[in-house]
Amino acid sequence: MSTRADDLIDRRHLRRKLTFWRVAAIVIAAVGIVVASAWIYGGELGVTAANHIAKVKIEGTITEDDELLERLEKLRQSASVKGVILAIDSPGGTTAGGEAIFEAVRRLAAEKPVAAQVGTLAASAGYMVASASDHIVARQSSIVGSIGVLVQFPDITGLMDKLGIKLEEIKSSPLKAEPSPFNPTSEEERAMIRSMILDSYDWFVDLVEERRPLTKPEVMALADGSIFTGRQALERKLVDELGGENEAVGWMVKTKGVAADLKVVEWKAKGSGGLFLGSSLAQAVGQALGLPRAGADFMREIGADRLFLDGLVSLWHP
Repeated sequence: MSTRADDLIDRRHLRRKLTFWRVAAIVIAAVGIVVASAWIYGGELGVTAANHIAKVKIEGTITEDDELLERLEKLRQSASVKGVILAIDSPGGTTAGGEAIFEAVRRLAAEKPVAAQVGTLAASAGYMVASASDHIVARQSSIVGSIGVLVQFPDITGLMDKLGIKLEEIKSSPLKAEPSPFNPTSEEERAMIRSMILDSYDWFVDLVEERRPLTKPEVMALADGSIFTGRQALERKLVDELGGENEAVGWMVKTKGVAADLKVVEWKAKGSGGLFLGSSLAQAVGQALGLPRAGADFMREIGADRLFLDGLVSLWHP
């Protein structure tokens, strides 16, 4: 009898253990599904159902960013997004990259209130993106401006001479693949590049004239590559208000009829959520190594991403 009683007790213990692990497995599976879904949909799950003001960070060097453009389009299509804040902290980047984001922001602003909130820096293509919004807010000590375009290329002919290296080339015309770091730049080549730069510069100036309460002569006076503090930029009408996120929200509430009780929710890039997913894993490793940030963020920290910019560049750097 004692043995049978012991068997019954053991069976009950076994059933409890099995029940515990079944429940645990279901919970783990559910958490996994939620995390995976949040990763796939850019962290929007469970957030975008309620009406809110969306925030998108545009940081570091600007290039043609398909993921960012897709995110801006999702914001435009989302019925729960009642306004958008572009949190900009960028020295600029490629002119084509800035143009693509500018156009995406204008499409978005045609349907929803869009404000730009400048952090430390919105210069060159960074300011181009900010000007696409309908209201620009900057800190008093933010750096704003640097309206202009540049092309930079090295001349390593002196180094080649020292190393005894000679480049042989055959090409269809003198300006093909010029300017080149392997040949001294001719005046004809400089004229070609300058013509291209001035054409893009005129386009940039026209954008600022269109988007800001400034005349063409006023824009030209500011578009000499100069940078300004937020206070100076306000005096010159390059920004509309001093402050931060609260002031950007306040503008939407006061002038665009956005409800004052809406929360500001950041729409992050795909793969940015979760310790073991995407860039967050690299970020955790970087923190363990004592680095400021990992992955692409770390590249931005050391400025290495600027070494790989192609085409015309609208970029400010000290």
